[in-house]
Amino acid sequence: MRITFLSTPPNLSGGQRVIAIYAQRLAARGHQVEIVCSRRRPPSIVRSAKELLRGRGLPHWANSGQSHYDNYGVEFRIVKHNGRLVDRDIADGDIVIATWWETAEWASDLCPSKGAGVYFVQHYEVVISPRADDRCDATYRLPLKKLCVAQWLADLMRRRFSDAECIVVANAVDSAHFSVPVRERRSPLTVGMVYSSSAWKGSELLIEAIRLARKEIPHLSAVAFGCRAPNDRAVRCVFNEFYTSPPQRQIPEIYARCCAWLFGSRTEGFGLPILEAMACRTPVIGTPAGAAPELILKGGGLLVKPDDPIDMAHAIVRIASMPISEWQAMSAVALQTATSYTWDDAVDRFEAALHAAADGDWEPHYRSQVASNNCDKRADGFL
Repeated sequence: MRITFLSTPPNLSGGQRVIAIYAQRLAARGHQVEIVCSRRRPPSIVRSAKELLRGRGLPHWANSGQSHYDNYGVEFRIVKHNGRLVDRDIADGDIVIATWWETAEWASDLCPSKGAGVYFVQHYEVVISPRADDRCDATYRLPLKKLCVAQWLADLMRRRFSDAECIVVANAVDSAHFSVPVRERRSPLTVGMVYSSSAWKGSELLIEAIRLARKEIPHLSAVAFGCRAPNDRAVRCVFNEFYTSPPQRQIPEIYARCCAWLFGSRTEGFGLPILEAMACRTPVIGTPAGAAPELILKGGGLLVKPDDPIDMAHAIVRIASMPISEWQAMSAVALQTATSYTWDDAVDRFEAALHAAADGDWEPHYRSQVASNNCDKRADGFL
């Protein structure tokens, strides 16, 4: 098949990493795969003026810099014009995949010769684009076949947008890359986290939990990585070490140095760091966002109340105080959970869904689950 992914400008987001993985693996299976990216918007006049007044010069906005599309060596192309992707930007093919709400708008307007339209739903993106909530919601009603990364998203599509034909293809983890030897709980106790300035990622919740936990565990060490270090010096001082955009080969080492990985999102499409940390034998302490309940409640960590740093701190103390044998058992379950989600399986399901869309025989793979009511509640609160 000839498959085209429609993408926003290349970056280092988790969503684009998943796109890159699918593009790479589908190409390895013999498909013609291309990612077509929109051009980064130039900065506004107001922002440019502010940057000049601060002595920083004009803001950089060119389509350059590191991205997951570069990291995974996939074929991608950035169009030369501003604005939406249109027919002249896309080769005729079998499948065209929208990967963001704006790209869904574009996909719905393309000529049928570009391929059957599929909407790869990785989040309820109103949370990320609240100013465009009506437009975003409208894309979930478009006649595009939906592939969702988590059950809660399929539940949301069914309940709120009357689409019961979603296919759920959960994210996975590369167990060859995220692989470390059996280990004991290390001393001093170390916790880790991904830092983000986006409020919905809940980084401030995790930072406060670390501060509270240090009242009980003064020697508690904290490491973090992210695209950018915190601007606030007081926040930076919470971390014993911070890694800015570390190379992919280093990330498993960071996970493996921790006795617990902290996940504090208020909302999340899936929460890939949960699986990555678990694959490195690190239990996860997390809020009930994205796929966290399904993953953590299997026993490879502790699920805590949303937006509650005190509960998170209590969980850190519990991990610190549990017997070594209990921690090792939790670590083993974490590994077992992670290795049950493989990219080979995910690509099998993703590829089968694309064939179904191209052949016009899309079958609703949605199945109600016992947890559906809980998923609905999470979706209502965007948790």
